[in-house]
Amino acid sequence: MVCTLYQVHTRKFEIDDDMFWKDGKPFQIIGGDLHYFRTLPEYWEDRLLRAKALGLNTIQTYIPWNLHEPKPGNFTFNGIANIVSFIQLCQKLDFLVLLRPGPYICAEWDLGGFPAWLLSKIPASRLRSSDPGYLQWVERWWGVILPKVAPLLYNNGGPIIMVQIENEFGSYGDDQAYLHHLVALARGYLGDEIILYTTDGGTRETLEKGTIRGNAVFSAVDFSTGERPWPIFNLQKEFNPPGKSPPLTAEFYTGWLTHWGENIATTDANTTAAALNEILAGKGWLMVEQILDSIMEQILVMMYWITSLISLRMIMMHQLRNLVTLTMLNMKQFEGLYKAFSNSNFHHCNPLAIRRVIQHYSGALIPSVPSNNEKIGYGPIQLQKVAFLFDLIHMMDPVDVAVSEEPLSMESTDRSFGFLLYTTEYVAKDNDDGHVLFIPEVHDRAQVFLSCSSKNKGVRPTSVGIIERWSNRRLNLPNTRCDSNTLSILVENMGRINYGRYLFDRKGILSSVYLDNNVLHGWKMIPLPFNNLNEIPRVDFFSQIAQSRLSKIIAKRGLEAKFGNISGEPTLYSGYFYVDEANLRKDTYLSFGGWTKGIAFINEFNLGRFWPVVGPQCNLYVPAPILRLGKNILVILELESPNRDTVVHSVDRPDFTCGSSKSNLSQQLLSHQHSVGL
Repeated sequence: MVCTLYQVHTRKFEIDDDMFWKDGKPFQIIGGDLHYFRTLPEYWEDRLLRAKALGLNTIQTYIPWNLHEPKPGNFTFNGIANIVSFIQLCQKLDFLVLLRPGPYICAEWDLGGFPAWLLSKIPASRLRSSDPGYLQWVERWWGVILPKVAPLLYNNGGPIIMVQIENEFGSYGDDQAYLHHLVALARGYLGDEIILYTTDGGTRETLEKGTIRGNAVFSAVDFSTGERPWPIFNLQKEFNPPGKSPPLTAEFYTGWLTHWGENIATTDANTTAAALNEILAGKGWLMVEQILDSIMEQILVMMYWITSLISLRMIMMHQLRNLVTLTMLNMKQFEGLYKAFSNSNFHHCNPLAIRRVIQHYSGALIPSVPSNNEKIGYGPIQLQKVAFLFDLIHMMDPVDVAVSEEPLSMESTDRSFGFLLYTTEYVAKDNDDGHVLFIPEVHDRAQVFLSCSSKNKGVRPTSVGIIERWSNRRLNLPNTRCDSNTLSILVENMGRINYGRYLFDRKGILSSVYLDNNVLHGWKMIPLPFNNLNEIPRVDFFSQIAQSRLSKIIAKRGLEAKFGNISGEPTLYSGYFYVDEANLRKDTYLSFGGWTKGIAFINEFNLGRFWPVVGPQCNLYVPAPILRLGKNILVILELESPNRDTVVHSVDRPDFTCGSSKSNLSQQLLSHQHSVGL
């Protein structure tokens, strides 16, 4: 009798001898970030195949808490929020996965991934801390998400090889009890086999604060192309046990964000490739942080690279450019200066130069680059005025209207995104100089309107000016000769701060409102429900109204005279275009030249914010999956003045030439910097 011995194969990913090991063999990580929540599920595979063609074998992604729990206890994991399907697709395409579940993620994402409703539950100082009031919400969230991903860990047969604890905590705080609590939670749900890691800036101070000493958690670093990598890698070794410190940069920036009113940010591909070469030549692992639309298309490129001893982990992010901008626009604030990111916040680094470096050091055969996805221009889209925004307010459900003596924040009215309309009535005697309105704290941009409360009901509200967070000023109000006046203030949420000590960023009017130095009381707060990406159904109230009125307006062309040529009052416009054949259903861009500021929808899908008068972004990206064969309905809310011909053009390429670095917004921001002593 012949006895044959079979060796039992155990899946295992570990760190030893300052290297990564996969199933007992040294493993070269070549990875990039591709965020499932920044692209439609229909395009996940396309983007992953392009990552494969770049030479990647590992994908890293964050998990934004606010995407999955838009309201307390209301969890969603469908559609763009189907994290399990995304990870399973990564495995199907032979990628390994690094997971970053937060709870804070930064990610140039609204509130760093925290749900906005947290701001109404806990005080400002308690986010990202060991405070029990904060931790109870984290424990509940991780109690939902971590069991979902646990079956996908590498030792359980899945592709997940590492899980990150928090994100760059050393740049924010120094609360070791908080970090240790997160580690205990993660171990409780994920077990002891998975590698947990932290990521912090490559300085001694940030590593001292953000590293969890000992054998339980691996410490990685991050830095940009302008920094010398090996002194930072040597510093990294001091914060890991001997033999447990593969030189890993968890975020290697090869591009940077663009704020509204700035010139588009660009990055030199050769410089980036040279920096990458320096890391890999020294046998380091790199992770490039990059937002990349698709290889070869050179649109919105920014990379996170992670490397470690002959291992490159390039984190590629793909972003839908503008599909999340109304609901999750990214923000930062530096020493009191609030700047809003444009919809396209990372740009221009030719991936071919990166690909050549990876090819040289990986030694593996890299798949050929897929052809570009075709873009098409459908031509001019003629729009019709369908309603003034204020005329639709009476259609709102009274249950949604909040009443208070003092203005309430957006979060206090159980809303996270979009707009909040504040109204109150006052009686003021006319005087030669009119009146002065002052709002000490408004987040972020307020349009102010006046109308008579008791007579002349047919007269439109008068736009009297704009008050902005970054250039807060007193506003002169005219005499109205009304018995009483209705003051309406439409406040736009332009996105919460995602990084730094000003993270606690509520929206709306956050102070008393003063008229001639007297406090105004008796406010109504009316939310305008422009739905978030993760809200189901995604049908939008105002988009529905606009579509239903469009056919009636076309049948009654004379209604145009009723609206006149009024500017300054928020107005809904709608139009349509056709996709005649299935093979003509392609990605496109909407050009908003001549328009001022607003948001756009196609087929009830929120495309995001346009602001061409400030720029630099002129166009909004429209991915093919949201288009229909046949008639496609475009609805826009123009907040101020429309294009003279009320036309939007569908074109076949992006455009970042609108506005200029000398725009009014840029000048206001510069003035504000000087005023706060920056």
